Amino acid sequence: MEWQIIIGPVAQKQLGTIKDRRVQQVLGDALDSLEIDPEKRGKPLTGKLAGYFSLRAYAQRYRIIYKLQISSKEVVVVALGLRKEGDRADIYNLVERLISKGFLLLLTLSMVDIT
Repeated sequence: MEWQIIIGPVAQKQLGTIKDRRVQQVLGDALDSLEIDPEKRGKPLTGKLAGYFSLRAYAQRYRIIYKLQISSKEVVVVALGLRKEGDRADIYNLVERLISKGFLLLLTLSMVDIT
């Protein structure tokens, strides 16, 4: 069974800001690739980002950050963007800030079926 891809609001907004069609196409293909074996496609993150995965895309410059909902076989894409090591705009720094404010926890919990 394939996994369902869910793109969260932050990732949707980030994807909408990318104007280069080639980058959009490569990111779209990378997102589609997560339908099969997403736990093997990306790298598990550690530290503050433990529980999330990172998939490299478009010349290794972009990262797709996602979390797996094993019980429902869903891949929740929480953010995507450029890797700018040491920069405040780095995608990992952004995700850490969203986690510290509790935004991503609320997003993940709201997508879990609690019935």
